Amino acid sequence: MRLDKFLKVSRLIKRRTVANEACDAGRVTVNGKPAKASAAVKPGDVIEIRFGEKSVKAEVLDVAETTRKEEAKELYRYL
Repeated sequence: MRLDKFLKVSRLIKRRTVANEACDAGRVTVNGKPAKASAAVKPGDVIEIRFGEKSVKAEVLDVAETTRKEEAKELYRYL
């Protein structure tokens, strides 16, 4: 699954366009490397997103095309 779509489906970032902009600006890394929005994400990958001074690190547990709001948190876990 594309990184930008995963960020939206998992609700780590609310909108796909915002996820694209974060990737283009170099604020998103996958397994320690800067990642483009089109990068493939699979279970076991570690995603880090920088929001200004704050940084969020999460491990991908599952990949789903769509999910309900209540189930979105099951796609990842915070590190």
